[in-house]
Formats: sequence, structure tokens, C-alpha cells
Amino acid sequence: MSLRLRLTLLYSTFIGGILLIFGAAVYVLINVILLNQVDNMLASVAREVFRATKVSSTGELQVISLPQLDMTANAYIQVWSPQGELVSSSPSIGTLKKSLDPAGLDSGLTMYEDSYLEGAHLRVLTVPLELNDRIVGTLQVGASLSVVDATRGNLLSTMIFIAVIAMLVAGLGSWLVLGRALSPLESITETVDQINRADDLSRRIPHEQSQDEIGDLIVSVNQTLERLESLFTSQQRFLADVSHELRTPLTVIKGNVDLMRRIKEADEESLSSIDQEAGRLSRLVGGLLMLAQADSGKLALNFAPVELDLLLTEVFTEMRVLARNRVLVHLNEIDQVIVNGDRDRLKQVFLNLVSNAIQYTPSGGEIFLSLNKIGDQGRVIVRDTGPGIPAEDLPHIFERFYRAEKSRTRLKPGGFGLGLSIAKWIVEHHGGQIKVESKEGKGTTFVIWLNVLK
Repeated sequence: MSLRLRLTLLYSTFIGGILLIFGAAVYVLINVILLNQVDNMLASVAREVFRATKVSSTGELQVISLPQLDMTANAYIQVWSPQGELVSSSPSIGTLKKSLDPAGLDSGLTMYEDSYLEGAHLRVLTVPLELNDRIVGTLQVGASLSVVDATRGNLLSTMIFIAVIAMLVAGLGSWLVLGRALSPLESITETVDQINRADDLSRRIPHEQSQDEIGDLIVSVNQTLERLESLFTSQQRFLADVSHELRTPLTVIKGNVDLMRRIKEADEESLSSIDQEAGRLSRLVGGLLMLAQADSGKLALNFAPVELDLLLTEVFTEMRVLARNRVLVHLNEIDQVIVNGDRDRLKQVFLNLVSNAIQYTPSGGEIFLSLNKIGDQGRVIVRDTGPGIPAEDLPHIFERFYRAEKSRTRLKPGGFGLGLSIAKWIVEHHGGQIKVESKEGKGTTFVIWLNVLK
């Protein structure tokens, strides 16, 4: 059963339930009103008869006169003696000698009761007639309920007819409205089927700017499709980049091995090239493994208090040796800053930024390191005087395998475009931020913000 049909049946049933409750309440109310009108009429006639009834000196009831004809036209009146003899009756009752309500006549109580007499449905008021605390007779006033019964029957039939028509109209209206409201779901199903058949994640579900749940669902599905497309595109680019990066060192290794086979003695330069390319492959695999662990949440960070000033001094000492005399590395200013973090991973970030600066900065250039405590944050700056990064490349430098090679000339081989992606992940998982500023020909500045340990 479709969702549209289920909701239509639900709405129709709900409308039917409301109409049933409303109809029952109206039926009971109309019945009470009609019976009250009949009871009031019977009480009024009974009062008139009571005023016209006298008791003789011998104790016999005497009805001087019955009420006016307009009052008794719809009423049947009987006056009974204590011995059960009919003393007087209205002309409308004819020759009927039976009590209008035998049970009420025997009870000796004032009561309203429904009675069925010779196939007629009557409403009967029984009133004992008392004189000096002695019952001298009984008055019974009855009225036919045929009009009331007919009214109730017509009302019930009319309400059932209206309820059926209302449920049909509600069902038809719900079917049409739900068809219009649920039509975007058909678009979603159709689009997803087309994506599955064609493997085309660039398709999107048509969406009108409607502020409802289905509109929100379409927006969420489109966002999911966009994210999936981005992930698949990134995966394809990732595979292409890995294949490209692996092809070069493998080709070099294969060529050097072939060369070594042709000569009887091993060539030191070939061995060095093989070792260098094997090292590049090891670093590539290590970086990929680390990113895979980071993406899966399996890369654990060992947090502990870290003295950033000592760590940055250690990085400065090691990088100055790596730069030799080709590039000058300066440690400008350094404040005492303690953060909560993983010392090895933070050192990996700083080493990566400084080594990149050394690789991209031409001979005679300079690199500046600094650490400042600003409020409750520590700021680490790594600035070089290299060629800078083009503005169109800046938004992408933290993407995996992205290298702005067009204008930044790498002075030493070995990078794959994974270092900055790893650095960004480490900094962000320390609750910090890493930002970059660069202008072509004026160098590049990386700024890292980390929360100070309180």
C-alpha cells in the first residue's frame, strides 16, 4: 500500500471519527431538547387539569372542565380513582379504557415514562392527586412521540448521509492534495534511480523554494549528492595523483636497476638514486597511511602539556642544520607558551612548514620563526622570502596532492602535497587554526593558533 493511499485512508478515518463524535453529540442534544419540550407540554396540561379537578364531600373526584382544546389536541388525559377506575378522560383518547402507563399508575409516584400502547409510542406523565396527605386519585397525561421518533430518524439518516459524503470529499481532497505534496518524493526516487543506472552524481533533484519538510528533505538529499560527488571526484583525483607520483620513482628505480645489470660493478650514483626514490615511496606510503588513519578516526593523539617555546627552539636547531648556508633561518621572538597537545605531532607540523619554506626559498633567502602569547592563545609564525603562492592556488594548498608548482619552483625533490593536509588535520584536532597569507614575489606566511593551557 502506497504512502499516499495510507495517508488518505488515515485522514478519511480521522474525519469520520470527528463526524461520528459530533453527530452523536448533536443527536443526543436534539433528543434531549425534543423530550424536554414534550415533558414541558405534559406538565403544563397536568397543571390545568389539576386546577380543574375537585373532590366532592363524599371523597369522589370531579373534573369540572378539561383544558382548552388547543392544549389537549396533542395530549391524552386520564384521571383514575384510587380503586383503579377511570374517572375522566379527554375526548382525543376515545373509548380507550386502558391506562396510558400501567406501571406508573401502580407506582404511586410522579414520573415521566415512555410507554407503548397498542403500537403507539407515548410519553406519559403520571401525577398522584393528594388531599390531606391522602391519595384521592391519579392523573396521567400522555403525548404521542411519533413526530419525535420521525425527527430523530430523519436526523440520523441525514447525519449518516452527510458523514458519508464528507468522508468521500475528504478522501478525494486528501488524495489530490497528497498527490501534489508527495510529488517531490517521486522526483527524488526518479533522480536516485537515474543516478544508480548512469552513475552520474552530478544530477540534482529539482527543487522549488518551499519551506516545508519535503523541501528540507530535497535540500538535504541534494547536499548529500553534492558531498558524494565531491568525495568520488576526490577519490578519482587521489588515485590518479597516487598513480602519477608512484610512476616516477618506480621508473627511476627500474632504470637504475637495468643500468646496474649492464655494468658489472655497482654504480654509487645509481644506488643513491634508488635509495632516494625508495625513501620517497616510503614517505608517500607513510603519509597515505596517516591520512587513512585520520579519516577513519584511528589516529590517536597523546595529549600532554607541551612547552611550545622549547619545541620551536628544537625545530629551529634542526632546520638550521638542514638549511646549511643556502637559506638563513632566524628565531625572532619567542614567549613561554604551554599548550595541551601531542608533542610529536606538533613537531611534525612545524618541521613540515619550515622544510617547505627551505625547499621553496631560493638561495640567499631567509626564514623567520616566532612564538607569541596573545591572550589565551599561542601564535606560531613561519615566514619565508620565497616566490609566494598565486592567489588562485591559496584556497587549495591544504588539499591532498595539491601543489602550486606553476610559480613556486621546488628546489629539492621529495614532496607529494600531503604535508599541509596532515598539518591542517593535526592543528584542527588540537582545537587550533592554521592560516596562510602569500603574495607572489613577496614570500609566504603560515600562522598557527593554539589554545594555551590554563
